[in-house]
Amino acid sequence: MKHARPESADDLATPAGGRAAATPAPVARAMTTFSPADEEKRRGVRRMKLTATGLLLFVAVVYVLAKWASHEGAGGWADYVAAAAEAGMVGAMADWFAVTALFRHPLGLPIPHTAIIPTKKDQLGVSLGEFVGENFLSQDVVRQRLRAVGIGSRLGVWLADPEHADRVTAELSAALRGALTVLRDSDVQAIVGEAITRRADAQEIAPGIGKTLEKIVADGGHKRVVDLIVTRAHDWLVLHDEQVMDAVQGGAPGWTPRFVDKKVGERVYKELLRFVTEMRDMPSHPARGALDRFLTDFASDLQSDTETRARIERLKGEVLGRGEVQDLIASAWTSVRSMIVSAAEDERSELRLRVRASLLSLGARMAVDAKLQAKVDGWVEGAAVYVVTTYRGEITSLITDTVAGWDAEHTTKKIEANIGRDLQFIRINGTVVGSLVGLLIYAVSRGLGA
Repeated sequence: MKHARPESADDLATPAGGRAAATPAPVARAMTTFSPADEEKRRGVRRMKLTATGLLLFVAVVYVLAKWASHEGAGGWADYVAAAAEAGMVGAMADWFAVTALFRHPLGLPIPHTAIIPTKKDQLGVSLGEFVGENFLSQDVVRQRLRAVGIGSRLGVWLADPEHADRVTAELSAALRGALTVLRDSDVQAIVGEAITRRADAQEIAPGIGKTLEKIVADGGHKRVVDLIVTRAHDWLVLHDEQVMDAVQGGAPGWTPRFVDKKVGERVYKELLRFVTEMRDMPSHPARGALDRFLTDFASDLQSDTETRARIERLKGEVLGRGEVQDLIASAWTSVRSMIVSAAEDERSELRLRVRASLLSLGARMAVDAKLQAKVDGWVEGAAVYVVTTYRGEITSLITDTVAGWDAEHTTKKIEANIGRDLQFIRINGTVVGSLVGLLIYAVSRGLGA
């Protein structure tokens, strides 16, 4: 009896047990088509079927002729031939039934335990999934196989080759460029700005500034800044003497004589110039000492004075809240992204050269360092074991659901096309072996009867 084909895609995807398969429809459709290679295999199966059937017909003819010859008194040999041919027919028919029962009901009769593949397809898929899960996706098997491969040493030797290091560097650069291209600047800018602002708000900066300032003063690092300031101040006073004296005279009362204002302005300018010159030329100038004490006290207040620390926090909040600062933080991503993309595209950039050198160095170490190889092997084994133990159910269900989604009729035809030719040899062997066994049994029976 020929199986009725499903009438819809839903029927195709529904196994015999009634559970809808999770496999997408395109997978099921793939089992309803035959490639040129499949068609050639089917032609080969048909040729072998004709051969096996022809052999069956041959022994049947031999049996008829041998029985006729025995009836006509040809002698005892005819009985031997008839016995062999009869057993050959039995063997051929038995093996024909066995082979046919795998793919369909023999003679269309719904005999129990026949048409095994189309009726047991889903169960075979489940069994196959369980077999793969137990024998290929177990923790011990994965660890043993990966340990035998020696990924660490092989990867080290592979990476130590400059050509391979160049290839990996190029692939990493392409992946980096692709990732940066996919990311939307506005989203990243918002995330970066929020992260920086949140981190700055959460972290009090006054104690850190105080410790840094304290260390700078203790090491005398601020003296170079003071030297620069007083030097620039001295040079500025020399170049702008008229402006300084005019400023002093402009602040004098209106009732004072002009010559007095001029004398006062000149005096103030000279004293100011003398003060700045002495500070520049005298490392032990009292003003420098006063500045050192001021900075030391300020550093201490930044770390311990509550009011000073609160003022710094308020100042920090005001600065971070300004639109110009937020725009600067957000625009930092654009600059960084442009810099990274340019470096990734340039084969001679410092970024790619450093990555290449690091890969070569890592490969050279991994090729000879047994401890590093063991670490890499352990990482790979751990990752692989995690994947197979965590997702083993999903992997095996992919097998079972895929098989469940196949169309039974076409699945049977495909399997028969791939293994049917070899199965026809079973029929041929059954004919030959049956004939020999029948001949042997007949000969032993005659011998014992004699």
